[in-house]
Amino acid sequence: QVQLAESGGGLVQAGGSLRLSCAASGRTFSSVSIGWFRQAPGKEREFVGAINRAGDSTYYVESVQGRFAISRDNAKNTVYLQMNSLKPEDTAVYYCAARRSGTTYYRVSDFGSWGQGTQVTVSS
Repeated sequence: QVQLAESGGGLVQAGGSLRLSCAASGRTFSSVSIGWFRQAPGKEREFVGAINRAGDSTYYVESVQGRFAISRDNAKNTVYLQMNSLKPEDTAVYYCAARRSGTTYYRVSDFGSWGQGTQVTVSS
């Protein structure tokens, strides 16, 4: 089973950029699709984007389309979330998780092996 750990969060001004990393341990990393989610205070955890096992297909929620990009390096057991043109409404704790085979790419309940999360704060 894969274990995931996020890093790279921080405080950034609106319009700025951050790159989050999701590092995995375990030999099965290249066989799982990875999703990014976020949770703002008082709100439910929501889908941000996902990448398939090979890294040749990505999926995004409409609100980040064109601003965020997900990539992966299976040799380094790492998935990245590049976030550009950040907005205050992007402020949240960001999580990565592993998609269960045969399920959706966007439903929270279809993902497991959640990391501990990394805080992203965008100031106006």
